[in-house]
Amino acid sequence: MRSAFRHILLTAGAVAVAATAAFAQSADTYPNAPIKLVLPLGAGGATDNLARVSSGPVETKFGQPIVIENRPGAGGSLASAVVAQSEPNGQTLLFANFATHAVTPTLFTNLSYDPVKDFKPVTLIASQPHFVLVNPDLGINTLAELIDYAKKNPGKLNFASAGVGSPLHLAAEYFKIKAGVDLVHVPYKSSAPALLDLIAGRVQVFFDNVSTALPHVQAGKLKALAITSSKRSPLAPEIPTVAEAGLQDFETYGWWGVAAPAKTPPAVIAKLNAAYVEALKSPEVSSKLASQGYDVIASTPEEFEAYIGKEITKWAPVIKAANLSPTN
Repeated sequence: MRSAFRHILLTAGAVAVAATAAFAQSADTYPNAPIKLVLPLGAGGATDNLARVSSGPVETKFGQPIVIENRPGAGGSLASAVVAQSEPNGQTLLFANFATHAVTPTLFTNLSYDPVKDFKPVTLIASQPHFVLVNPDLGINTLAELIDYAKKNPGKLNFASAGVGSPLHLAAEYFKIKAGVDLVHVPYKSSAPALLDLIAGRVQVFFDNVSTALPHVQAGKLKALAITSSKRSPLAPEIPTVAEAGLQDFETYGWWGVAAPAKTPPAVIAKLNAAYVEALKSPEVSSKLASQGYDVIASTPEEFEAYIGKEITKWAPVIKAANLSPTN
Protein backbone atom coordinates (compact mmCIF):
# COMPACT_ATOMS: atom_id res chain seq x y z
CA MET A 1 0.00 0.00 0.00
CA ARG A 2 2.80 2.41 0.97
CA SER A 3 4.67 1.59 -2.23
CA ALA A 4 1.61 2.27 -4.35
CA PHE A 5 0.91 5.52 -2.50
CA ARG A 6 4.53 6.61 -2.91
CA HIS A 7 4.32 5.80 -6.62
CA ILE A 8 1.24 8.00 -6.95
CA LEU A 9 2.96 10.90 -5.19
CA LEU A 10 6.06 10.57 -7.36
CA THR A 11 3.97 10.40 -10.51
CA ALA A 12 1.93 13.44 -9.47
CA GLY A 13 5.12 15.35 -8.69
CA ALA A 14 6.63 14.48 -12.05
CA VAL A 15 3.49 15.65 -13.83
CA ALA A 16 3.51 18.93 -11.86
CA VAL A 17 7.18 19.55 -12.70
CA ALA A 18 6.56 18.79 -16.36
CA ALA A 19 3.54 21.08 -16.42
CA THR A 20 5.53 23.87 -14.78
CA ALA A 21 8.35 23.45 -17.29
CA ALA A 22 5.89 23.48 -20.18
CA PHE A 23 4.24 26.59 -18.74
CA ALA A 24 7.61 28.35 -18.49
CA GLN A 25 8.55 27.26 -21.96
CA SER A 26 5.30 28.59 -23.38
CA ALA A 27 6.05 31.99 -21.84
CA ASP A 28 9.59 31.93 -23.23
CA THR A 29 8.46 31.09 -26.76
CA TYR A 30 5.27 33.18 -26.70
CA PRO A 31 3.73 33.92 -29.11
CA ASN A 32 4.15 30.99 -31.47
CA ALA A 33 0.84 31.51 -33.30
CA PRO A 34 -1.39 34.42 -34.38
CA ILE A 35 -2.96 36.42 -31.54
CA LYS A 36 -6.69 37.11 -31.60
CA LEU A 37 -7.72 40.53 -30.27
CA VAL A 38 -11.48 40.61 -29.63
CA LEU A 39 -13.17 44.02 -29.86
CA PRO A 40 -16.55 44.73 -28.23
CA LEU A 41 -17.49 47.10 -31.07
CA GLY A 42 -17.99 46.88 -34.83
CA ALA A 43 -15.40 47.24 -37.56
CA GLY A 44 -14.39 50.55 -39.05
CA GLY A 45 -14.97 52.82 -36.06
CA ALA A 46 -12.61 54.79 -33.84
CA THR A 47 -12.06 51.85 -31.46
CA ASP A 48 -11.20 49.56 -34.35
CA ASN A 49 -8.67 52.11 -35.59
CA LEU A 50 -7.14 52.54 -32.12
CA ALA A 51 -6.72 48.78 -31.76
CA ARG A 52 -4.98 48.49 -35.13
CA VAL A 53 -2.69 51.50 -34.64
CA SER A 54 -1.56 50.39 -31.17
CA SER A 55 -1.19 46.72 -32.13
CA GLY A 56 0.71 47.20 -35.40
CA PRO A 57 4.18 47.50 -33.86
CA VAL A 58 3.38 44.60 -31.50
CA GLU A 59 2.76 42.39 -34.52
CA THR A 60 6.14 43.38 -35.92
CA LYS A 61 7.95 42.78 -32.64
CA PHE A 62 6.38 39.35 -32.08
CA GLY A 63 6.53 38.24 -35.70
CA GLN A 64 2.94 37.05 -35.43
CA PRO A 65 -0.23 38.68 -36.79
CA ILE A 66 -2.76 40.18 -34.38
CA VAL A 67 -6.12 39.29 -35.85
CA ILE A 68 -8.91 41.73 -34.97
CA GLU A 69 -12.23 40.02 -34.26
CA ASN A 70 -15.21 42.38 -33.89
CA ARG A 71 -17.97 41.14 -31.57
CA PRO A 72 -20.31 44.05 -30.80
CA GLY A 73 -23.40 43.81 -28.62
CA ALA A 74 -24.74 43.52 -25.07
CA GLY A 75 -22.55 46.27 -23.65
CA GLY A 76 -19.37 44.44 -24.55
CA SER A 77 -20.37 41.28 -22.67
CA LEU A 78 -20.42 39.14 -25.84
CA ALA A 79 -16.79 39.91 -26.60
CA SER A 80 -15.79 39.65 -22.96
CA ALA A 81 -17.37 36.21 -22.58
CA VAL A 82 -15.40 34.86 -25.54
CA VAL A 83 -12.10 35.97 -24.02
CA ALA A 84 -12.93 35.06 -20.41
CA GLN A 85 -13.73 31.49 -21.47
CA SER A 86 -10.75 31.05 -23.81
CA GLU A 87 -7.49 29.25 -23.04
CA PRO A 88 -5.30 31.43 -20.75
CA ASN A 89 -2.27 31.26 -23.01
CA GLY A 90 -2.11 34.84 -24.30
CA GLN A 91 -3.41 33.90 -27.74
CA THR A 92 -6.86 35.47 -27.17
CA LEU A 93 -7.07 38.98 -25.76
CA LEU A 94 -9.80 41.53 -25.10
CA PHE A 95 -9.65 45.14 -26.22
CA ALA A 96 -11.23 46.26 -22.96
CA ASN A 97 -12.99 49.59 -22.54
CA PHE A 98 -15.19 51.69 -20.28
CA ALA A 99 -18.25 49.57 -21.03
CA THR A 100 -16.67 46.14 -20.50
CA HIS A 101 -15.00 46.92 -17.17
CA ALA A 102 -16.41 50.11 -15.61
CA VAL A 103 -20.09 49.56 -16.47
CA THR A 104 -20.70 45.83 -16.87
CA PRO A 105 -19.91 44.85 -13.25
CA THR A 106 -22.80 47.05 -12.05
CA LEU A 107 -25.19 46.91 -15.02
CA PHE A 108 -25.28 43.12 -15.53
CA THR A 109 -26.00 40.65 -12.74
CA ASN A 110 -26.37 37.33 -14.58
CA LEU A 111 -23.28 37.04 -16.74
CA SER A 112 -21.57 33.75 -17.50
CA TYR A 113 -18.26 35.26 -16.34
CA ASP A 114 -16.99 37.77 -13.78
CA PRO A 115 -16.00 41.06 -15.48
CA VAL A 116 -13.23 41.62 -12.94
CA LYS A 117 -12.06 38.26 -11.60
CA ASP A 118 -11.96 36.51 -14.99
CA PHE A 119 -9.49 38.98 -16.52
CA LYS A 120 -5.91 40.04 -16.00
CA PRO A 121 -5.19 43.62 -17.16
CA VAL A 122 -2.25 44.01 -19.54
CA THR A 123 -2.09 47.76 -20.14
CA LEU A 124 -4.30 50.83 -20.22
CA ILE A 125 -3.60 52.10 -23.72
CA ALA A 126 -5.25 55.51 -23.89
CA SER A 127 -8.12 57.69 -22.77
CA GLN A 128 -10.07 60.50 -24.40
CA PRO A 129 -12.23 63.19 -22.80
CA HIS A 130 -15.57 64.43 -24.10
CA PHE A 131 -16.88 67.71 -25.41
CA VAL A 132 -20.11 69.08 -23.97
CA LEU A 133 -21.89 69.88 -27.24
CA VAL A 134 -24.99 71.86 -28.12
CA ASN A 135 -26.66 72.90 -31.35
CA PRO A 136 -25.67 76.52 -32.11
CA ASP A 137 -29.31 77.44 -32.77
CA LEU A 138 -30.09 76.77 -29.12
CA GLY A 139 -28.54 80.14 -28.33
CA ILE A 140 -26.48 78.83 -25.42
CA ASN A 141 -22.84 79.86 -25.44
CA THR A 142 -21.42 78.73 -22.09
CA LEU A 143 -21.76 75.78 -19.74
CA ALA A 144 -23.15 78.10 -17.07
CA GLU A 145 -25.89 79.19 -19.48
CA LEU A 146 -26.72 75.54 -20.23
CA ILE A 147 -27.03 74.70 -16.53
CA ASP A 148 -29.12 77.81 -15.87
CA TYR A 149 -31.48 77.08 -18.77
CA ALA A 150 -31.84 73.41 -17.78
CA LYS A 151 -32.67 74.35 -14.19
CA LYS A 152 -35.32 76.83 -15.30
CA ASN A 153 -36.75 74.37 -17.86
CA PRO A 154 -36.56 70.88 -16.29
CA GLY A 155 -37.15 68.05 -18.74
CA LYS A 156 -37.28 70.32 -21.80
CA LEU A 157 -33.79 69.59 -23.11
CA ASN A 158 -32.95 66.25 -24.73
CA PHE A 159 -29.49 64.72 -24.67
CA ALA A 160 -28.27 62.11 -27.12
CA SER A 161 -26.04 59.12 -26.40
CA ALA A 162 -24.36 56.31 -28.29
CA GLY A 163 -26.42 53.74 -26.37
CA VAL A 164 -27.50 52.87 -22.86
CA GLY A 165 -24.49 52.51 -20.57
CA SER A 166 -22.02 53.95 -23.08
CA PRO A 167 -19.44 56.43 -21.76
CA LEU A 168 -21.26 59.16 -23.69
CA HIS A 169 -24.51 58.28 -21.92
CA LEU A 170 -23.02 58.07 -18.44
CA ALA A 171 -21.06 61.30 -18.91
CA ALA A 172 -24.39 63.09 -19.36
CA GLU A 173 -25.98 61.23 -16.43
CA TYR A 174 -23.03 62.26 -14.28
CA PHE A 175 -23.47 65.84 -15.47
CA LYS A 176 -27.15 65.73 -14.47
CA ILE A 177 -26.17 64.69 -10.95
CA LYS A 178 -23.31 67.18 -10.53
CA ALA A 179 -25.19 70.12 -12.07
CA GLY A 180 -28.55 69.24 -10.53
CA VAL A 181 -30.46 69.36 -13.82
CA ASP A 182 -33.10 67.25 -15.55
CA LEU A 183 -32.34 66.24 -19.14
CA VAL A 184 -34.22 63.63 -21.20
CA HIS A 185 -32.16 60.75 -22.62
CA VAL A 186 -32.45 59.89 -26.33
CA PRO A 187 -30.31 56.78 -27.02
CA TYR A 188 -28.81 56.00 -30.43
CA LYS A 189 -26.95 52.94 -31.65
CA SER A 190 -23.71 54.86 -32.19
CA SER A 191 -22.20 58.32 -32.10
CA ALA A 192 -22.61 59.08 -35.82
CA PRO A 193 -26.45 59.29 -35.99
CA ALA A 194 -26.51 61.14 -32.67
CA LEU A 195 -24.17 63.79 -34.08
CA LEU A 196 -26.32 64.13 -37.20
CA ASP A 197 -29.46 64.68 -35.14
CA LEU A 198 -27.65 67.19 -32.93
CA ILE A 199 -26.57 69.12 -36.01
CA ALA A 200 -30.15 68.95 -37.33
CA GLY A 201 -31.52 70.21 -34.00
CA ARG A 202 -33.56 67.12 -33.20
CA VAL A 203 -31.64 66.81 -29.92
CA GLN A 204 -30.03 69.68 -28.04
CA VAL A 205 -27.14 68.28 -25.97
CA PHE A 206 -24.53 65.57 -26.55
CA PHE A 207 -21.35 64.48 -24.78
CA ASP A 208 -19.06 63.08 -27.48
CA ASN A 209 -15.43 62.09 -27.93
CA VAL A 210 -13.12 64.90 -28.98
CA SER A 211 -11.89 63.06 -32.08
CA THR A 212 -15.34 62.58 -33.63
CA ALA A 213 -16.86 65.92 -32.59
CA LEU A 214 -13.98 68.28 -33.34
CA PRO A 215 -14.45 68.51 -37.15
CA HIS A 216 -18.09 69.55 -36.64
CA VAL A 217 -17.09 72.10 -34.01
CA GLN A 218 -14.42 73.56 -36.28
CA ALA A 219 -16.95 73.77 -39.12
CA GLY A 220 -19.34 75.73 -36.92
CA LYS A 221 -22.03 73.07 -37.06
CA LEU A 222 -21.78 72.40 -33.32
CA LYS A 223 -20.76 74.44 -30.29
CA ALA A 224 -18.45 72.90 -27.69
CA LEU A 225 -19.15 74.50 -24.31
CA ALA A 226 -16.44 72.64 -22.39
CA ILE A 227 -14.13 69.63 -22.34
CA THR A 228 -14.46 67.03 -19.58
CA SER A 229 -10.75 66.58 -18.85
CA SER A 230 -8.62 68.21 -16.16
CA LYS A 231 -6.80 70.32 -18.76
CA ARG A 232 -7.57 71.82 -22.14
CA SER A 233 -6.96 69.86 -25.31
CA PRO A 234 -4.05 70.97 -27.52
CA LEU A 235 -6.36 70.26 -30.46
CA ALA A 236 -8.85 72.88 -29.22
CA PRO A 237 -7.10 75.08 -26.64
CA GLU A 238 -9.83 77.71 -26.82
CA ILE A 239 -12.41 75.39 -25.24
CA PRO A 240 -12.41 75.55 -21.40
CA THR A 241 -12.51 72.58 -19.08
CA VAL A 242 -15.74 71.88 -17.22
CA ALA A 243 -14.06 73.11 -14.04
CA GLU A 244 -12.97 76.34 -15.71
CA ALA A 245 -16.54 76.74 -16.97
CA GLY A 246 -17.84 76.64 -13.40
CA LEU A 247 -18.69 73.04 -12.54
CA GLN A 248 -16.11 71.61 -10.14
CA ASP A 249 -15.10 67.99 -9.52
CA PHE A 250 -16.26 66.74 -12.91
CA GLU A 251 -14.15 64.64 -15.26
CA THR A 252 -15.20 61.95 -17.74
CA TYR A 253 -13.19 59.90 -20.21
CA GLY A 254 -13.62 57.06 -22.60
CA TRP A 255 -10.73 54.63 -22.20
CA TRP A 256 -9.31 51.52 -23.83
CA GLY A 257 -6.84 48.81 -22.86
CA VAL A 258 -5.79 45.21 -23.35
CA ALA A 259 -6.82 42.40 -20.99
CA ALA A 260 -6.21 38.64 -20.99
CA PRO A 261 -7.95 35.67 -19.31
CA ALA A 262 -7.25 35.69 -15.57
CA LYS A 263 -5.03 32.59 -15.46
CA THR A 264 -2.67 33.76 -18.21
CA PRO A 265 0.92 33.21 -16.99
CA PRO A 266 2.50 36.33 -15.44
CA ALA A 267 5.46 36.03 -17.81
CA VAL A 268 3.12 36.24 -20.81
CA ILE A 269 1.34 39.26 -19.30
CA ALA A 270 4.72 40.93 -18.75
CA LYS A 271 5.79 40.19 -22.32
CA LEU A 272 2.56 41.63 -23.73
CA ASN A 273 2.80 44.69 -21.53
CA ALA A 274 6.38 45.41 -22.55
CA ALA A 275 5.50 45.11 -26.24
CA TYR A 276 2.46 47.39 -26.04
CA VAL A 277 4.23 49.98 -23.88
CA GLU A 278 7.14 50.09 -26.33
CA ALA A 279 4.70 50.54 -29.22
CA LEU A 280 2.70 53.28 -27.49
CA LYS A 281 5.81 55.22 -26.53
CA SER A 282 7.22 55.14 -30.05
CA PRO A 283 7.09 58.59 -31.72
CA GLU A 284 5.11 57.26 -34.67
CA VAL A 285 2.27 55.75 -32.61
CA SER A 286 2.16 58.36 -29.84
CA SER A 287 2.06 61.30 -32.26
CA LYS A 288 -0.59 59.65 -34.42
CA LEU A 289 -2.86 58.95 -31.45
CA ALA A 290 -2.29 62.43 -30.00
CA SER A 291 -3.36 63.97 -33.32
CA GLN A 292 -6.61 62.02 -32.99
CA GLY A 293 -7.33 63.39 -29.51
CA TYR A 294 -6.11 60.47 -27.41
CA ASP A 295 -4.10 60.77 -24.22
CA VAL A 296 -1.62 57.89 -24.46
CA ILE A 297 -1.15 56.15 -21.08
CA ALA A 298 0.78 52.86 -21.54
CA SER A 299 0.32 51.68 -17.94
CA THR A 300 1.62 48.70 -16.04
CA PRO A 301 -0.83 45.81 -15.41
CA GLU A 302 -1.04 46.85 -11.75
CA GLU A 303 -1.85 50.46 -12.63
CA PHE A 304 -4.56 49.34 -15.04
CA GLU A 305 -6.06 47.04 -12.43
CA ALA A 306 -6.19 49.88 -9.89
CA TYR A 307 -7.72 52.21 -12.48
CA ILE A 308 -10.50 49.72 -13.25
CA GLY A 309 -11.31 49.47 -9.54
CA LYS A 310 -11.58 53.25 -9.23
CA GLU A 311 -13.78 53.45 -12.33
CA ILE A 312 -16.19 50.82 -11.01
CA THR A 313 -16.44 52.69 -7.71
CA LYS A 314 -17.03 56.01 -9.49
CA TRP A 315 -19.67 54.87 -11.96
CA ALA A 316 -21.68 52.35 -9.90
CA PRO A 317 -23.72 55.06 -8.10
CA VAL A 318 -24.28 56.91 -11.39
CA ILE A 319 -25.64 53.76 -13.02
CA LYS A 320 -27.90 53.12 -10.04
CA ALA A 321 -29.09 56.74 -9.86
CA ALA A 322 -30.02 56.60 -13.55
CA ASN A 323 -31.93 53.36 -12.86
CA LEU A 324 -30.23 51.66 -15.78
CA SER A 325 -30.79 48.06 -16.82
CA PRO A 326 -29.46 46.10 -19.81
CA THR A 327 -32.81 46.57 -21.60
CA ASN A 328 -33.48 50.29 -21.11
